[in-house]
Amino acid sequence: MHGGGSGVDESSGGPSGGPVFALAPAAGRRHDPRPMATPPLPSAAPVGISAIALHQPPWELANDWFGDAMPRKFTHHTGIESRAISLDDELTMGLHAVRQLQRETGCSLADCRGIVFVSPSCIPPSVARRHLPPEACAAERPRHAARRLADLLGLRRYRTIGVNWFCCGYTRALSLVARRWAPRLGLAADEFLLVVVATRISRITDYGCGQTAGLFGDLASATLLASPASRRYPVHFRIIHAAADVRPAERPAFDFQLRSGVPVPLPGGGRAATDARLVYTLDGMAIAELAPRAMAAAVAEALAATGLSGGDVDFVVPHQAGTGIIRFTAMKLEDHGIRGELVNGLVRRTGNVSACSIPHALKTAWPRLSGLVACPSAAVGSPGRAEVLQGCLLLEATPLHERQPGAAA
Repeated sequence: MHGGGSGVDESSGGPSGGPVFALAPAAGRRHDPRPMATPPLPSAAPVGISAIALHQPPWELANDWFGDAMPRKFTHHTGIESRAISLDDELTMGLHAVRQLQRETGCSLADCRGIVFVSPSCIPPSVARRHLPPEACAAERPRHAARRLADLLGLRRYRTIGVNWFCCGYTRALSLVARRWAPRLGLAADEFLLVVVATRISRITDYGCGQTAGLFGDLASATLLASPASRRYPVHFRIIHAAADVRPAERPAFDFQLRSGVPVPLPGGGRAATDARLVYTLDGMAIAELAPRAMAAAVAEALAATGLSGGDVDFVVPHQAGTGIIRFTAMKLEDHGIRGELVNGLVRRTGNVSACSIPHALKTAWPRLSGLVACPSAAVGSPGRAEVLQGCLLLEATPLHERQPGAAA
């Protein structure tokens, strides 16, 4: 989901001054001799992506359920035909994703030093305080879910961070890891960190709104981050840049409202109406204008920060907001001289899965990715504020991945 805002990042208090870091340019790549936009992170504390696992809820809601309420050209503009809906809460979804990661990789949780829990469907504190009782407000904080998840997994020596940041949540999380955790923790060769994302936007969706009802789907992911020196958890993509920050926008494009009589889907194809439901609201036209420009600008800034150029990018794996927005993003990327192969069209049976979209796209495209991979994201800002969030990861495929691209996907 697009959006973000002050107080949603439980580790730092909000997006202002979001972390930006850049490693030295990758060996062998040509680079711009101009000064870097940000100081380089010492190469002695690198971290990379070893594996990604996904959990998709089994209940899939097709477009047919919406009937005439769905705009006629919805599928043409977005590429979405169905989306998953979770009956589990975000914490349980995250637990499923970690268990899936264990099955796929055989990783031992005794080696885990910390968890970043990301949930774009948690209600921001400023909204929760207005509409929810105090005990419910506490349950909406991602940092509480992070600690609870660590306890459920039986971790004994760990740190936790809770993050919202909506569609920029994954890039925000990796930037926090690279800037704050990797340099301080000094991961041993056999240790790792987990970034767990759980999005359940179905619980705050107004299914009676023709513009937004069909956009989002539920999904969870678990990303294993390790040192490139690790043999037990070999890295496939080294993180050479991560950034997430907030910029001003012309007008607010995101908020929450308390509405009555909202239709909601039921398993088996039925529907019910709620007496009162707290739902998000989006300005679709503003998002369609903001997101492509923000994602293209984020890639250009990441390249400038690392001394790379548009010609160095082999693949672009953007936030999968919808096929139309990604096509517009491609045009804006070309304006910056960035013409790497663009990954698009992954929303057909998932919808926009918000902060899960980049890990989902990386997992899906894993075997074909190589070289330098840019992963931009964009989101509208705090509820009721004229803000836009943007972020970007630059990943470099390791020699291991180039030789064995299918391993540990």
